[in-house]
Amino acid sequence: MFVDQVKIKVTSGAGGNGIVSYRREKYIEFGGPAGGSGGNGGDVIFEGQEGLSTLLDFRYNRHIKGNTGEKGMSKGMNGRNAAHTIIKVPVGTTIYDDDENKVIGDITKHGEQVVVCRGGRGGRGNIAFATSKNPCPAICEKGEPGQERNVRVELKILADCGLVGFPSVGKSTLISAISNARPKIAAYHFTTLVPNLGVVGVKDGRSFVVADLPGLIEGANQGLGLGLQFLRHIERCRVIIHVIDMSGSEGRDPYEDYVIINKELEAYRYDLLKRPQVVVANKMDLPQSKENLEIFKEKTGLEVIEISAFTHQGLDELLYKVADLLDVTPCFKIYEDDDYVMEYKFEPGEVDFEINLVDGIYEITGAGLRRLFEMTDFSSYEATRRFGRQLRAMGVDEKLRELGVKNNDIVRIFEYEFEFID
Repeated sequence: MFVDQVKIKVTSGAGGNGIVSYRREKYIEFGGPAGGSGGNGGDVIFEGQEGLSTLLDFRYNRHIKGNTGEKGMSKGMNGRNAAHTIIKVPVGTTIYDDDENKVIGDITKHGEQVVVCRGGRGGRGNIAFATSKNPCPAICEKGEPGQERNVRVELKILADCGLVGFPSVGKSTLISAISNARPKIAAYHFTTLVPNLGVVGVKDGRSFVVADLPGLIEGANQGLGLGLQFLRHIERCRVIIHVIDMSGSEGRDPYEDYVIINKELEAYRYDLLKRPQVVVANKMDLPQSKENLEIFKEKTGLEVIEISAFTHQGLDELLYKVADLLDVTPCFKIYEDDDYVMEYKFEPGEVDFEINLVDGIYEITGAGLRRLFEMTDFSSYEATRRFGRQLRAMGVDEKLRELGVKNNDIVRIFEYEFEFID
């Protein structure tokens, strides 16, 4: 089964917890802190793999989880970092953050890796909190939670050129004539339901990869027919081969077919009409083809290559033309810098928060605050006091006073509620 788009949930591994521990050694009068830090959580990484051609595996694994870091140990030993989780995907896969609709990464080469979710940092043990004023602290941190994302994975096949045109214009017959691809060929519309790839060899030794894409119809850029489902596969093509049934055997006008398909390509993203286009008049062995071709040339003034995919007429001329264009056409950039996700990086001392008064309760939220909250062990009195000091250093107390908080008012920070004491 060909699957080229899936939505999944990805969660990287959480960091291991730090611990509180003390030295207990003979002949040492005063023990000191000996709690090690936790190991870092594992990243979730997507890696390009040649030979894969579908995203079918994601149909049965909709939530990918990373490995958790090992917790700290006594005698100052840190926990082991977790192994990264590497997911193999076909070359040509693009990974999107589905909530922001922005690109996380685009894999175009074998072995290329994209970090989709980064593992959480390991929590520090009490050794890390020792100071001259507090040489034996009873404080440790919990591991940082892993990053969580709703991800959309799209496969956009890697082909040098793509065959486009209305259904039943002979695209499948053409690719079977110029390559070893064997697509389904039948006398009805939408015979091709998945893209077919073929390697084409030119007589002068050059070669290229061509993709036979399911037929387009008017409104394809808005999802009619199989349009949006497969238009994405043209995005990486450097040359477009526009196949037209010049005989009009389906009762359509060849010129109108040409105009409609180009409008669909223009309305789609990534400026597809800027790519070199080879116009191919197919079925030239049928009646009316010569007459229709003259009318078509008068209306467009274009250079048209005449072929018959059925009788193999004109195929060598077509292949030389396409190969020549590929020699001088670079790859097109399909993503700009603004299309990519801006990764959040935590900076010490820069913790965002927001305070809202809801039903008499002061609710404090914020992404940076959530990180501190998740890494605090509220079962420890000293750790809870440290969290309070962090809030004051961030300016939370001052902001609450500006909003009119009074003694014994309820302050909610995520899942915990506190009484405000001035």
